[in-house]
Amino acid sequence: MDFPETMAFGAGVVIAGWTLLSAIRTVILPRSVQSALSRVVFRGVGAPFRLLAHERRSYAARDRIMALFAPVGLLVLAATWVALTAIGFTAIFWAVDSSSWGEAFHLSTSSITTLGFAPADDLPERVLAFIEAGIGLFLVALMVTFLPSLYGAFSRRETRVALLEVRAGSPPSAAEFLIRHHRIGWMDQLDETWSDWELWFAELEESHTSYPALNFFRSPQPDRHWLVAAGTILDVAALVTSTVEVDGSAAPPAITIRAGYITLRRIADFFGIDYDPDPAPDDPIAITRAEFDAACEALIETGLSLKADRDQAWRDFSGWRVNYDRPLLELAELLMAPAAPWTSDRSAPGQTGSSRMRWGLGRRRGTIQPEAAENR
Repeated sequence: MDFPETMAFGAGVVIAGWTLLSAIRTVILPRSVQSALSRVVFRGVGAPFRLLAHERRSYAARDRIMALFAPVGLLVLAATWVALTAIGFTAIFWAVDSSSWGEAFHLSTSSITTLGFAPADDLPERVLAFIEAGIGLFLVALMVTFLPSLYGAFSRRETRVALLEVRAGSPPSAAEFLIRHHRIGWMDQLDETWSDWELWFAELEESHTSYPALNFFRSPQPDRHWLVAAGTILDVAALVTSTVEVDGSAAPPAITIRAGYITLRRIADFFGIDYDPDPAPDDPIAITRAEFDAACEALIETGLSLKADRDQAWRDFSGWRVNYDRPLLELAELLMAPAAPWTSDRSAPGQTGSSRMRWGLGRRRGTIQPEAAENR
């Protein structure tokens, strides 16, 4: 091979190999590893979806548009894998046979689709055609096995998100969760709640860092969102730990809080969101003292017993909330979560939105509000 053919062969091997590695890292590798190709594809797909969503006035219309983003992104990613593999092998076939680029592309597309409409002429071409056909079948098999796993994780996630609406309203709030549990006499059953949500957080971390596209899959109902559910439960646990007088035999929810903020931090790490990994208990949070006091008064009105020292309760609540405040609110902005009290209706102190720009997503705070914001 002459120098141009050698360069084309090398470039083709690099393109095909890089594409195959991207598919393996995205689908097979069971850990949080970024793929540059996946990020470029999702950013490119996300930009027009964001622009279309911002043109809609109602939240329901915006949610309908963004609900298509992740599925379309996956389809485009799969098509990109196939297209880049075909381009890479086009360069390889051209280098090996010194035929025209059109003939090389014809042979490459025939091989990767296994249609055989352009048969290879000699042994080297046949070997390359078999290799490319194998890669094409491998990519198809990846998607066939990947989608059931993806939707299985989505279904498990959404089951508990849907159950939270019954217990905490829509959009959910920590105060409403405690009020409803007190009214029906379930405050002594919170131990099971902490255990269930600790398991949910563990599954969430594993699935949403191994399969990052899951983060963008939206709930069937526009006023539900997995991140809103996570923030609500963390605030419930923080209130119970810091403020509410509970039975001494009840298990403390501190482990659930830790499971939750570790999960949110791991997901935030994947998207490049900055946060303080070891914040001071008195660092600022997005919840104001007035909002905390209002929640306490609502709990008192329903008959719940609170700790006598309100100032200490506020300091304790802030000390817990600071561990997940920034990751929660930055992710809410990135994922365009529906507005919910204390979770996605505000920005974190000093929030810049750099991660949203890197992923071609985001919105201005306060422009997306559910049309039915009352608790149901």
